[in-house]
Amino acid sequence: MAVAPTAPAVADERPAPPEPPARRRAAWLLDVAAALVCLGLGYWITSGIWADPARRVVSYNPGDHAFFEWLLGYGVQIMEHGLDPFHTTLLNAPDGVNLAANTSVTVYALLFAPLTALAGPSVAYVTILTLNLSGSAFLWYLFLRRWLVGHRGAALIGALFCGFAPGWIAHANGHLNWTAGWLAPAILWAVFRLRTTRRWWLDGIVLGLLMAAGFSIAAEMLFSIALATTIFVLVWASSRATFREAMRAAPRALAAVGVAAVLAGALLAYPLYMHFAGPGSFKGTGFDQRKYVEDVAGYLVYPFRTLAGALGFQRGDLASNQTEGASFFGAPLVLLVIVGTVLLWRRAPRSRKAVLRATTIVGVLFMLLSFGPRLNWFTKEYPAVPLLYAPLAHWPIFDSALPARFALAVVCVTGVLLALLAERVLTGYRSPRRVIAWTAAFAVALVPIFPTPVLTKERSPEPRFIADGTWRDYVADGQVMTSLPFGASSAPDAQRWQAYTMARGGTQFRIPDGYFLGPGGPDGTGRVGALPRRTDWMFLRSALTGYVEDIDNYDRARVREDMTYWGVHAIFIPEEITGKDGPLFRQSLIATMNDLFGPGQQVSDVLLWQIRPGIDPVSVPGDGSDNW
Repeated sequence: MAVAPTAPAVADERPAPPEPPARRRAAWLLDVAAALVCLGLGYWITSGIWADPARRVVSYNPGDHAFFEWLLGYGVQIMEHGLDPFHTTLLNAPDGVNLAANTSVTVYALLFAPLTALAGPSVAYVTILTLNLSGSAFLWYLFLRRWLVGHRGAALIGALFCGFAPGWIAHANGHLNWTAGWLAPAILWAVFRLRTTRRWWLDGIVLGLLMAAGFSIAAEMLFSIALATTIFVLVWASSRATFREAMRAAPRALAAVGVAAVLAGALLAYPLYMHFAGPGSFKGTGFDQRKYVEDVAGYLVYPFRTLAGALGFQRGDLASNQTEGASFFGAPLVLLVIVGTVLLWRRAPRSRKAVLRATTIVGVLFMLLSFGPRLNWFTKEYPAVPLLYAPLAHWPIFDSALPARFALAVVCVTGVLLALLAERVLTGYRSPRRVIAWTAAFAVALVPIFPTPVLTKERSPEPRFIADGTWRDYVADGQVMTSLPFGASSAPDAQRWQAYTMARGGTQFRIPDGYFLGPGGPDGTGRVGALPRRTDWMFLRSALTGYVEDIDNYDRARVREDMTYWGVHAIFIPEEITGKDGPLFRQSLIATMNDLFGPGQQVSDVLLWQIRPGIDPVSVPGDGSDNW
């Protein structure tokens, strides 16, 4: 992921001769044009959501889409009531959720709280997603222009790949954390400045703030960036061509890193405690690390959401799911990068070879990490072939990471190499034939992976019962209320309705269950959602399948016990319910609730049941299955 400055950029930062005003103005206009290109592509990718943010959801990952909307709504509650950003009891009543152990995007939730309160979590979500993609590409453009290449066109080619490669488009299916690719060039810029800085304390502060922000947005990505940067620096500094220069810069750089560590440590002391030892924390990950890997063949084929995919040239089945496919470069691009790297190496001076060596090593190592602990080739795992990740899988932090995501570092390395190669083609060749040949090679490699918008589908409209605040007539502040089925990855509506009420401020109800990461997995690892109880599974199964159970007094006793545990005061069923795969069965839920609690009350546009914890439901006389 990391690269070093070229020779002109690593020299002492002496003031450059002033440029003529016309040239400065032209350069500024070119940079603005690059920004508009990045913003336009960001909008293109998210255009399906922008069409109607409240009613459109990403097709492949609606659960994460709703979860991040919930976090943005919670940001308004933090600002209004001073709530704990890293732990909440509004979700998963009565136990609550450790948000530090989840992807809580705290910085985003706070920065965008005014927009969330004004326009709602849905608009805030698609705004952040668009800015993540666009901002990543544009910041890579500025980084490459400042530290690596002198040609704006070459910088833009590399930056667009770094910002809109298939891996980032895959994560645009619901991930506000893993689309924050701008963290990499921002942190790399701060690290590169340490080489020539005279204000090491100020640069250390900037680096420390970026590290703290990165942890709150995407802790796993921050780890990947830190690991890649460390490997690069060590390899680059050990080169004969750069060793002396590295040693001269080491005292100031280490002092700045010390300042950054102290500042980041102070800002992250509580979040780190909560993440590793706070209530609701867990070790490892709730996902199978042998499943969420990159298939070796995945680097050679095309994904769905590209021009090649639209024409049928794709193998999306090689990804663990449509959100986690982080490679999918296509064979022409892999060949172009290999040939281009050899060409750059043959013609490079010693200092540039140090850069290429370090960059290539980072790319190869992260590609190997992305394969996971065992070799996979066209969906078949070969258990007898252990890979680099196998001995690391149980190390701290590595045990919480998903190997496939390391391929995003390979994306950044590839973008850097593309920028270097493009500059070589645009400035180093005088023969038109060579320029045309290389231009054709770039087109064959990059045009097929030009991204297409993420797929979206309709979801349930917000009930008027929630939108106009009618719900406040039935539950007091802090009491528990939920729609059916309870919030889950396969049925996110209940969590969405709470997110919308949180964004409007004022009193707030709590909900049981929800979609989050929490304890309860095997051997102390995490799991998705709360540990299921009989009642919430009864409702979820009814909604997903339309099945209506034959309820006896044993079931009623379990329902009463669960309702008392959660402290539920009201349950409602909207006119429309949407799950992960489309509409859910409403009538079966109504039948189940009528059997348990009698007919519901029509309130606004929902059916409502008010619950008396510990008393309802009433047993059926003559059923001897339970003597209560």
